[in-house]
Amino acid sequence: MQPEIKKEQTFFTMKKDIHPENYRLVAFKDMSNEEVFITKSTANTKETLDVDGVEYPLIKLEISRTSHPFYTGKAKLLDTAGRIDKFKSKYEKFKK
Repeated sequence: MQPEIKKEQTFFTMKKDIHPENYRLVAFKDMSNEEVFITKSTANTKETLDVDGVEYPLIKLEISRTSHPFYTGKAKLLDTAGRIDKFKSKYEKFKK
């Protein structure tokens, strides 16, 4: 019979006095589609937004999960420099 192997339990404690104390509910607004979501944050802002009769500090976002092409499935290929055409013309001679 083999002896019982006991795993050591390791407990990690958070460091004291390094975490912010001023968490509060904040409204984040995606400016591309006007979507608003509320979550806790310590971010500073001077603007506010009224949501359902409650006033929240406002953080404006250019893009969020509701408008990002990866999450919405509406990815677009932007070819501003004509790189695809350059690639095709460069390697067209190998095409048979």
